[in-house]
Amino acid sequence: MAKKSCTVVGSGNWGMAIATIISQNTQRHPEFENDLTVWMFEEEVQHKGIKRKLSEVFNETKENVKYLPGITLPPHVRAEVDLKKAVASADVLVWVLPHQFVPRTVQNMGPLKQGCVSVSLIKGGLELEGGKLGLCSDLLRKLLGHEVAVLMGANVANEVAAGEFCEATLGCQAKEHQGTLLKLFDCPNFRVNAVSDIPGVELCGALKNVVALGAGFCDGLDYGGNTKAALIRIGLQEMKLFIRYFYPDVKDSTFLESCGVADLITTCFGGRNRKCAEAFVRSRGAKGWDGVEKELLGGQKLQGTLTAQEIWPVMKAHNLCDKLPLFTTIYQIAFEDKAPWTIVKLPQGMHFSATSKDDSY
Repeated sequence: MAKKSCTVVGSGNWGMAIATIISQNTQRHPEFENDLTVWMFEEEVQHKGIKRKLSEVFNETKENVKYLPGITLPPHVRAEVDLKKAVASADVLVWVLPHQFVPRTVQNMGPLKQGCVSVSLIKGGLELEGGKLGLCSDLLRKLLGHEVAVLMGANVANEVAAGEFCEATLGCQAKEHQGTLLKLFDCPNFRVNAVSDIPGVELCGALKNVVALGAGFCDGLDYGGNTKAALIRIGLQEMKLFIRYFYPDVKDSTFLESCGVADLITTCFGGRNRKCAEAFVRSRGAKGWDGVEKELLGGQKLQGTLTAQEIWPVMKAHNLCDKLPLFTTIYQIAFEDKAPWTIVKLPQGMHFSATSKDDSY
């Protein structure tokens, strides 16, 4: 049987971090080609005082000096700037890029290998069609015409790249692909559990970034651990209510996976959304989100603000704003100049059972 090849589509912080995991497993499991291709958007960087192409520096040094400095990847990982070449022979595409770039990227890809499958690590990208909430994996599935799984979890990219122990959740409905994809990602320091609940896994990965904005607001106001713990609990409750409204068959167990409560906790104590939300409050909004992002993220993109903007019209269209007071307040602080301290002034008595199908939506 021919060995399977893999391409990572995206070379930012998280894309390079997951490449460190995949590159271990392509050597560990004989059914994979050793070589790992990373599609890298070409840009210029300063390297040792000289302006050079990022891909050239990476292929010489195996270090992404802009998005994952200090981490050297194995010699069998190679950056490819030609998108069509990068994906043409891949059996597995691993998507790790901001969701707003997905349609344009797919349009520029050209034909794919017969039997190719994708795994989306994209945390965000919600759409509404015909009254039903769509997912980034839905969009990829529609555009690519093949099976799409998702991988989400409590994964801070730099810690993953450094080899620190963590977990992730693979959402995959096609049983015939689960074994292969688990071998591609699971290893002793990156433990992966497979479930069939794609909507639950993916929406947890997207919505936790909105809650992380609220956590950052709390940090910017110098509130303590008690307040943040309460916000995380309320945030998880509202995540469950929101997800269950559109996908009532999502399993309770999914929220206890790495993609659920673990990812929520990690993101609310670390990660870019929390950090930028704290800076937004401390600057009293003077820099705006674009200014904060430019100052703190070094070319990376915020997902929490985009997701908050995407779910807001969905919440209004389905009369969910009053039932999701935390999500509502986070949006209003972020985009409607509401005072940040109102994050702790949520209405009393807003206690909804997100596990009951008797909720009166």
